[in-house]
Amino acid sequence: MNYVIIGNSAAAVGTISGIREIDPNGKITVISDEKYHTYSRPLISYWLQGKVTDKNIYYRDPDFYEKNGVETVFGKKVTKINTENKFVVLDDGISVPYDKLMVATGSKPFVPPMNGLDKVHYHTFMSYDSVKAIRSEIKPNMKVLIIGAGLIGLKAAEALSAYHAQITVVDMADRILPSILDVRAGVKMQKHIEKQGVRFILGTSADELTEHSAKLKNGVTVDFDMLIIAVGVRPNTELVSDAGGKVERGIVTDNTQKTTLNDVYAAGDCTVSHDASSDSDKILALLPNAYMQGEVAGRNMAGRENYYVNAIPMNAIGFFGLHIITAGSYDGEEWIDETENTYKKLVFRDNTLKGYILMGDVKRAGIYTSMIKERIDLGEVDIDMLKDRPQMMMFGKERREEKLGGIFR
Repeated sequence: MNYVIIGNSAAAVGTISGIREIDPNGKITVISDEKYHTYSRPLISYWLQGKVTDKNIYYRDPDFYEKNGVETVFGKKVTKINTENKFVVLDDGISVPYDKLMVATGSKPFVPPMNGLDKVHYHTFMSYDSVKAIRSEIKPNMKVLIIGAGLIGLKAAEALSAYHAQITVVDMADRILPSILDVRAGVKMQKHIEKQGVRFILGTSADELTEHSAKLKNGVTVDFDMLIIAVGVRPNTELVSDAGGKVERGIVTDNTQKTTLNDVYAAGDCTVSHDASSDSDKILALLPNAYMQGEVAGRNMAGRENYYVNAIPMNAIGFFGLHIITAGSYDGEEWIDETENTYKKLVFRDNTLKGYILMGDVKRAGIYTSMIKERIDLGEVDIDMLKDRPQMMMFGKERREEKLGGIFR
């Protein structure tokens, strides 16, 4: 069997693992437009800070490809998938045949249209090369403007604070991290980051850019020496859509990770996943999700039927020492416990835990996540017990009564 994988991040690594579980001898070729051994994208901000070395940024050991019998084609871009004759075409015109194909093309930075952007030098913050370019230019006390107050923009702010940069973050949303935090948690995190010297201008966007300044739509002008655009990402779906595959914002797959194209699979940030917590289809741009999708796809590519189910959105991240873990859906009845340094929100619907936000104190996150994925029926549960001893909710009602002496009667 001849397997070809387009991409070289978590979904690709998961695919290799899944294939090799079933097929130890089939040919595997990994094609990537980047020139690097597989690396962990979440670590690029720590590399820029100097907390992670070149060696430690890699996602797998240096001999990973050799041990798994993988041929690599780095620095080449796939421009076309020919599904009729089963080959892909590289940007140098070379064709690479396949029996089973994995599309693990991930996502690309979204750069919104802004007046004057074509005359301004700017960076994104998504790849090893992007942070290498930033490190080659950054100098102490530089004025840095970051457009985007989401996960990527704030990790850029944290990394550049190590260079004593004067950082301003602009976002058209009314709060930071709107994709994972509610208003109260967002305010708490914003105050924490502001204490580190980061300035926020929210509820507005750039109206006009010149070489070293941005005029905002609220009339404020921000001067900068370095501009970073971190508004968000868009999935790389063009190869599949151009080949006639179904795309609805992301690449559509079934729960074996097979696309609508024959013998073509997809995994990771370029695909649509089913969010079990909200019972809706969406893109879950998460490293563990990408790896597990790839692993399931690899097993199916190698001939063993396997399914990817119970995916939920989950983020584990920290900024300037304050850690957050969030998961699931926030649509339901809320229970909130807040102190000066912590924030905890649990969301319930239909007698199950649907989602949570933990900030500061994150030690029970694994239990809560399992409860969401396994749809544990909470029955008539004392909310204080769920707060203090969530591990007991993993048992059925009879087991809880047995273990806790009838406390739930």
